[in-house]
Order: sequence, then structure tokens, then C-alpha cells
Amino acid sequence: MTTFDAILPHITSILRHHVTALPCIGQLFINRDLNGRVRLIVDDKVQGNALAMHTLTTIAHAVENGLGPHAYPAQSAILYEADLELACAGATVFPLEGFETVQVIDRLATESHWTSIAPLSQGAPRIVFFSIKGGVGRSTALAACAWVLAQEGKKVLVLDLDLESPGLSSALLPDERQPVYGITDWLVEDLVDNGEAVFDDLIATSPLTHDGEIYIVPACGHDPGDYVAKLGRVWMPKVGSDGIPKPWSQRLSHLINALEDRLEPDVMLIDSRAGIDEVASACITDLGAELVLLFAIDGDQTWSGYQMLLRHWQRTGQAMTIRDRLQMVGAMIPEDCHRDYFGGLRERAWNVFAESLYDEIPAGELSVDRFNFDEMDQSAPHYPWPVLWTRGFFALRSLHSRFESIDEHKLQQTFGELITGLKTVTDQERTTTPSTTPA
Repeated sequence: MTTFDAILPHITSILRHHVTALPCIGQLFINRDLNGRVRLIVDDKVQGNALAMHTLTTIAHAVENGLGPHAYPAQSAILYEADLELACAGATVFPLEGFETVQVIDRLATESHWTSIAPLSQGAPRIVFFSIKGGVGRSTALAACAWVLAQEGKKVLVLDLDLESPGLSSALLPDERQPVYGITDWLVEDLVDNGEAVFDDLIATSPLTHDGEIYIVPACGHDPGDYVAKLGRVWMPKVGSDGIPKPWSQRLSHLINALEDRLEPDVMLIDSRAGIDEVASACITDLGAELVLLFAIDGDQTWSGYQMLLRHWQRTGQAMTIRDRLQMVGAMIPEDCHRDYFGGLRERAWNVFAESLYDEIPAGELSVDRFNFDEMDQSAPHYPWPVLWTRGFFALRSLHSRFESIDEHKLQQTFGELITGLKTVTDQERTTTPSTTPA
């Protein structure tokens, strides 16, 4: 029985038998539709080329015979398009490994395709806190980093994009300082061109700092209202006056650019939703993040999840674009077995990175010009920045009350290497080009 996972390997095998004839076809797209069924898309000019038509027909019959329910009948499996760029619009497109002129078009039911990596933002550095699994202390670590950076005089903008599990703002704000609205409200109002009505009431300032400033934009306001109904609408695209749908991630970027224009922060800390979903995809690939922190505990679920994500970037040709923005964080490392636990965490992180993101080094060649790191290289992205588990932070009902009495020495004990790493990023010289996106 042929299943979805066999589609591309089987097509690769078929195309290898016709590799000498592929140049006469020109650009060939393997289109996987929403149901996972395959068609071939080519330029309509090939219809005048007898060799190209014979090759395409042969391939279509082989695909039908090999893929069964995942293929269209051969007689309707070839689509001829005058504009191949238009045929790709709104879909994920990536090269089929081993073929210069063959690409895969994936039609997905959601926008969480993970394969369109936006260029770095030109304003304040954006740092995303992400984890495959929840409950690893990611939001607590973000709050601690925001506190330390602000104590050193920086203006920090904190965005709670864990929309399906909001709550980060409670770590940095008392109840009476919670803003009226949140990111979810803006995304819903923006659908009807009413974003300005809530924009000024999205932002709160934390009372915990003296030298710098922490601005917080929560997922929801102090009275979330009909939050479930709003949450069901935030992912909607918005159709502009030109009739072209604007994806929700593009609308989110619009909001973040407007917040940056208004507040002029030195750094943005973004709390992403855990898992491989719509929000995480937008945070990591669409917002121009300079650094993506991958929080991990040493468990099979964690590593299988990261392995799936990194393999996807490798398979779709995005590994080289994203890999130098990534950094592992060892989350909630137990103090009583720090060395042994950390060693296992580092080894498994290296295995995952080496498999999908690091360049192979041919025998006898130096690795100077290759993106490759030894397991013990502390400067490597796989080498985890450790965060220790301490009862003082991870067993509290109220983080805000804890921050009111904490000192930086205690924070350094728990989050020291993470904080040091973030300071390196935030202290780098950047050329700032303010966005002009209105609220």
C-alpha cells in the first residue's frame, strides 16, 4: 500500500529513469493538492515538443501506477500553465532533491508551512522563545531575561504570542496594570479595519524596573471577553481592496512593525506557542527573528519533534537560511545531576543538528569554510545554554511577586548563560531602518 510518505521517494525514482529527457520539459512542478494527490504542472509551450509530451505522458502513467490513490488518472494528471509563477501562488514550493528543474508545490490547509524564511528585521533584534513541548519554563525564562535587560537600561518589548495559552503578562504585570486589549483583539479588529480602535490600549509597562523599561503586549486584555470566539478568527486572512488575501502572519507583522515604530525598543522578546503549529511557524519564519531559542528537556518527545522540524528544513532547502539563527537552550536542568544530565542533552542536540543542519566534511578536507561544529564546541548552536531548575522560580503561583524581591545574582545563578547570550545579541551594532507601517 502506498501512503503519503512514499510520494516523493517514488516520484524521485520515476524521474531518475527519465533524467536525460527532463531538460526538454523545462520547469516541472510536482503538485501535491490539499488531499495529497499528485499532478504535474508544466509550461503550456511544451505541448509543441513531441519528446517532452512523450516523456510527460510516460511519467504520468508511472505515477498513477505507483501512487494509486495519491495520483490522478494519467489522462488528467498533467496541467499546462501559461504563467508558472501564478500556479505557485499561495503554496509552499521547494526543490525536489537531485533535480535542478523539478520543484514540489505543496497545497496546505494551513499557513504553518515553515518553509518561507523572512529576512532579518532591520529594526531592533527580535528574539523568539520556542519549544516543541510546553511546560519547560520558556515563559519564565523570557520574563527573567526581560527583567535583567531592562535593569541594564534597555527598552524591552515583550510580545505574548502564545495565543492559545496566554499568561506571560502576569509574570511582569500586577493585575491592575494589565492592558484593556491584547494581540488577539487587534487581529480580530483588523479584519474589519478597526485595529486603530484598540491599538493604544494594547501596551502596558512593568513597574519592576528602574533604569530601563519593559513594555508588555499580552495575548489578551484584563477582561478577555469571548476569547474562544475571537481565537477562532485570528488566523483568518484579510482580503484587501485589491482582492488579494493578506495572510494572518502578514497582518501580525504589520502590528509588530507598528509597535516598534511607536515604542522604539532596543530588543523584542517574543513568546511563541509550543509545538509545530500556526503561531510557532509565524514567530520563527515570518517575523525576521535574529535569534530563535529552542528550549529542550532531555526526552524522546522533545528530540523527535525537533528532528521532524529540522528534517523538514533540510528537505525543503531552508536549512542554510535558518540554521545560523538557532540556539538550543537546556531547560530546567536539575541541580543534583547537572553534569550527567547536561552531557546527555548536549549529545542528543548535536545528533539532531548534525543530521539535518550541519555540513558534511569530506575526508581530508578542513572544516574552516563549512557550517559544522564538534559536539563539545561551546560556540555551536547545538551546545545548550543551560537554565537550572530552581524552586524559587518554577514552583511559584505568582512570578510577579517573585520578581519584586529578586536580585540579579539569583537570576544569574539560574539563567546566567542564557542572559549572557542574549546580551551578546542585543549589544551588537545594527543599522536601524524604521518601518513605516501605520497602526
